[in-house]
Parts: sequence; C-alpha cells; structure tokens
Amino acid sequence: MSIKPVAGHEPPYYAVVFTSVPTGRPEGYGETAERMKELVAEVPGFLGYESARTPGGLGITVGYFRDEESIATWQRNLEHQAAQKRGRAEWYESYSVHVAKVERSYDFERE
Repeated sequence: MSIKPVAGHEPPYYAVVFTSVPTGRPEGYGETAERMKELVAEVPGFLGYESARTPGGLGITVGYFRDEESIATWQRNLEHQAAQKRGRAEWYESYSVHVAKVERSYDFERE
C-alpha cells in the first residue's frame, strides 16, 4: 500500500478539520475509529480524509466533503453521534473542529 494524500478536487468543496488531544484511555477507540471510516465513506459527497498524529499525541484528521449537506448528513449519523459522545466522555482531553470552504485545490505526484 502506498501512502498518498487525498487528490485535489474541483472547488468549491469543504474541509472539516478535527484536532484532538487524547486522554490516554483508548479502550474501544481503534475499533470505533475503523467503524467511523466505514460509515463516512458511505456518505454521498464524502471525498476522502487524511489523518496524522504527532509523537506527543496531538491528532489531526481532515475530512473532505462536496458540500454542506454532505457534512450535515455525517453529523446526523446516529453511530457518529454516539462515537462523539463517547469521545467527550472517555477518549479526548480536548478537541476542536474547523469547517473551511476550499476555493483552490491542486496536487502533484512524481511519476
């Protein structure tokens, strides 16, 4: 498997940036994260995501969506809402969410 960023898409579209600091109590986190990846991929208008974690633990996930309705569909997903609730109760010391409209996008890949 090669590592690649999400390819550029035709703007406009949206980026949802989720930045988090974990509590250090990850029981159930991995399984839930995998389930969220499966579920979000089913959302019409979902374009992809990228995720990284610093050695100190700060996590950043950026999800890309075609439009605001796609984001709203993801927000209304009941399993996603349950995971958010559990995240606030168990997994995160803190987090932030930023939603941005992408007006320019391009990519590069070495041949």
